Amino acid sequence: MLRFPGHGHRHPEDIVIGPLDLSARIDEALAVQAIAFGLGSDEVAVRRQIVLRHMTHPGARAFGATAANRLVGFVYGMPNDRTHWWSTVVEPYLRAQGHADWLDDSFVITELHVHPRYQNRGIGRSLITRITDTADEPRSILSAIDTDSPARGLYFSLGYQDLARQVLFPSAPKPYAVMGAQLPLRRR
Repeated sequence: MLRFPGHGHRHPEDIVIGPLDLSARIDEALAVQAIAFGLGSDEVAVRRQIVLRHMTHPGARAFGATAANRLVGFVYGMPNDRTHWWSTVVEPYLRAQGHADWLDDSFVITELHVHPRYQNRGIGRSLITRITDTADEPRSILSAIDTDSPARGLYFSLGYQDLARQVLFPSAPKPYAVMGAQLPLRRR
């Protein structure tokens, strides 16, 4: 478990980061994702089923960040499988850039979210490095909205690079970038 001492007067509690039983705390995790990512209740209901299905895949695991036993951030991922929906969508984009091999022998970060009141404290960085440190695969891949954002800044600082940009997911209103990094991730 990692502890982040509280700072400031607004949130003086310690942040504890460790393994998370995501299936047992799914509603709490999706509440964090809904706030962090701006999801409506219909989207949350769909994602609930997706996350529960993902957590049954071999090698799927999650880490959480808690403050006073409340979940304030989480990450989950699994060894990539070319037959999964995400891989089938991004494969043509990766192939066009000469990076289709990244779908093999990679650990995919499926979701990473931190409640906005707890952002900019190193929690997201700690969550993603902790989960990728448990991976047997030599590299990691993920997708992020293709814009200049704090999330993409974090990923670049960890060693992720763009593998494909302007990736369109069905029903997603904005294009995504697929990013990849060798493991272990870069430390400060």
